[in-house]
Amino acid sequence: MTEKSFELSPGYTISRVIRGGWQLAGGHGAIDRQQAVTDLIATFDAGIRTYDCADIYTGVEELIGAARLRLANERGLDAAAKMKVHTKLVPDLERLANISRDYIRGIVDQSLRRLKTERLDLVQFHWWDYALPGYVDAMGWLNDLRLEGKVRNVGTTNFDTPHLAEILAAGVPLVSQQLQYSVLDQRPANSLAALAKQNGVSFLCYGSVAGGFLSEKWLDAAEPQTPLENRSLVKYKLIIDDFGGWELFQELLRTLKAVADRHGVDIATIASAWVLEQPQVAAVIVGARNQAHALANARIMDVVLDADDRARIAAVIAQSRGPLGDVYTLERDRHGRHGSIMHYNLNAGRI
Repeated sequence: MTEKSFELSPGYTISRVIRGGWQLAGGHGAIDRQQAVTDLIATFDAGIRTYDCADIYTGVEELIGAARLRLANERGLDAAAKMKVHTKLVPDLERLANISRDYIRGIVDQSLRRLKTERLDLVQFHWWDYALPGYVDAMGWLNDLRLEGKVRNVGTTNFDTPHLAEILAAGVPLVSQQLQYSVLDQRPANSLAALAKQNGVSFLCYGSVAGGFLSEKWLDAAEPQTPLENRSLVKYKLIIDDFGGWELFQELLRTLKAVADRHGVDIATIASAWVLEQPQVAAVIVGARNQAHALANARIMDVVLDADDRARIAAVIAQSRGPLGDVYTLERDRHGRHGSIMHYNLNAGRI
């Protein structure tokens, strides 16, 4: 059996499957707040004790804060303390040129209020444009808040190898980087994994099921035509195109299905279990639409791939063309296929 927890920093342990929060934000349909809190606690009971959210996920920090409060009220403070919550700090593109210590403190204080806590477990920092040099200062200010006790751990989101190296060289004690990693997208292995290993930085991985593309729903399905129903599918369809197109993607799905059948699980579970085995990976971040979905996600931690499983999957990946380059480089090109669909100013007017 896969180890179900991971020590991200001394004395700080997380579950190897993290409950993603983006599906509770806008753009995925109406949210029943009371049911959402109940589902978050059901995820906790399924063994997924770590949650991911962000300052820019509308209403999600408040929902997780409400779940933590309910857990404390119903089961005591010890139970609530077992719920680990990772948030992000994503300054708007238009604010990067004049980023300030007060701005960073303001977003951290906002997250503390929303999450109903006195210390944030992990704050993961994102920066849209490397042409603006304030990211090292901003990470230093965030680290000052760690030293003050407002933040327990600091990490990054979607930094490439040279810029992550710059932050580490400035003495910021990063514990993690959140990034996209899947059987379709192995950019983290190109150069970042080696730097991360040298510096004790672990990966927290989103996109392991490619927005739902890595599932039975798309097995033997015709290639979808635009417009796709949400931005997540648009994003991951571009990754499939870079990987090698729909035909190779179907070969990958058939291979994952054969492995899944052998383990008595579904394609998505195998796709996530594969990511968990990659170097420097501490956890995968998965969404859950309901309690049954949360229970299925918990099974990821029960799957152990064998040499034959790995060889079958590797044989398909070996035929892929990409995506190429460093982590998030394609998405940073605001005029390119990947970058042109991103939203860059989601904090505006919120703090």
